[in-house]
Amino acid sequence: MSRRRKGRDIHGIVLLDKPAGWSSNQAVQKVRWLFQARKAGHTGSLDPFATGMLPICLGEASKTAGFMLDAAKTYIAEARLGQATSTGDIEGEVVAEAAVPGPDCAPIPAALARFEGRIRQIPPMYSALKHEGQPLYKLARAGRDVPRAAREVTVHELRLLRWEPPVLVFRVHCSKGTYVRTLAEDIGLELSSRAHLTALRRLAVEPFDESDMVGLEQLDAMREAGTLESCLLPPDAGLQAWPLVALCEADAARFGHGNAVEGVAPTAGLVRVYGPAGLLLGLGEVTGERVLEARRVFNYETLDS
Repeated sequence: MSRRRKGRDIHGIVLLDKPAGWSSNQAVQKVRWLFQARKAGHTGSLDPFATGMLPICLGEASKTAGFMLDAAKTYIAEARLGQATSTGDIEGEVVAEAAVPGPDCAPIPAALARFEGRIRQIPPMYSALKHEGQPLYKLARAGRDVPRAAREVTVHELRLLRWEPPVLVFRVHCSKGTYVRTLAEDIGLELSSRAHLTALRRLAVEPFDESDMVGLEQLDAMREAGTLESCLLPPDAGLQAWPLVALCEADAARFGHGNAVEGVAPTAGLVRVYGPAGLLLGLGEVTGERVLEARRVFNYETLDS
């Protein structure tokens, strides 16, 4: 008989305001402990030095995480010009220095504008991408530098917030896969200098914005007050743009067992699937023949803690 992980059968999404100094996994485990949840995961990591939005999926909401990885994100970044580091951020060693641009900020908006739209980035060595099965950051720590193919990303908006030499602060709204560290380095080169990130804050992961974020201290206080679950968003909160398919009791039972359901509403593509009494059954895909195939089926079985 397989051993099940103990914990509460609780489902939903917490928009954590991750503090600096915490890895994404440490933050997930802390939130999981606070809720005493059976399982938890996140939808996209933040570096330990970075702060801000880290959507954490508890229980069956974790089955939606993979579908939210394509979400666009918004950051406020602080870069120090005049120095490049081995990691592209404050955690690395200084490896190169260059002149710092003067106090006149007039050339900076034009330089930033050159990075808007579709651009190509070479992923940094200090990243989780893999080369021959090994994460790049492990190779980098071993002193290896391997070729990386440039990848296309989209910068929807890049705006100057402050220029106080040598500190440049900018706001960026970008597609998935965009490395803000690399963006800062490239901006430094565009300004005939070098640069690295000294601070990074993620404000939004679409469709969520910063207004619903909660910090660890706030979660601790809510736990003491017995109001912790009030900050939970529904498991499908990140997929509200998906059409909704409502099933009758018989079809809900079929879907719940992973079977196809015929004759559903003529909406082709990915859908959220609900049953009687407004219960979210899972995620599915409707084919052109109006057949609903199960992609993720939720299991709300309650476990003893």
